[in-house]
Amino acid sequence: MITRGLYDKYILPHLLNCSCSSKPFIHQREKVIPLARGRVLEVGIGSGLNLPYYQKDNIKEIWGLDPSEELLEMARKKAKVEDMDVQFLNAKAEVIELDDNYFDTVLMTYTMCTIPNLSQALSEIKRVMKTDGRLVFCEHGASPEQQVFKWQNRVNNVWSKIAGGCNINKNIPSIIESSGLIISQMETMYLPKTPKILGYNYWGSAVLDD
Repeated sequence: MITRGLYDKYILPHLLNCSCSSKPFIHQREKVIPLARGRVLEVGIGSGLNLPYYQKDNIKEIWGLDPSEELLEMARKKAKVEDMDVQFLNAKAEVIELDDNYFDTVLMTYTMCTIPNLSQALSEIKRVMKTDGRLVFCEHGASPEQQVFKWQNRVNNVWSKIAGGCNINKNIPSIIESSGLIISQMETMYLPKTPKILGYNYWGSAVLDD
């Protein structure tokens, strides 16, 4: 019998890497990763799936944060393949032990859905982000269609248990703006070839509220 600990350590990281590297998700990454500039903190770097899409000439420094040491080990290997110098930090997003007012870009892709205390994480992100910096995000979450949203709520508890704490019913834009960030640009759509309950995407950027 596979215990919860064994599942999280040996099976879940590979499932997440596989599911998050499907073509619709990769296409979304290609839209947002090139927006990163300067000093970058990638919150929830996971297995390093975003690394091939950075515009290296625009990057001064990259930090990659993730609570999973197993995923970070995969990301380290990816960074070597891409010949990228990345500083990795094994930590939760709710407690980021890095300097205030340091990063030009904070990047989050398919990460907010898994953070238990997203409001606290966004507070930390605001702290480490420069006053003229921005949060670049690509996330999935609550559908605007009531019937789809109803099914998201119905299956969320089960889905969360098998998908590493991923919650498919979070209203990501509302949570971002309630943290005091201002969404300066955002687009939305259902990902093609993806079940609607999993595939409603928001992507764009947010800045600090003056």
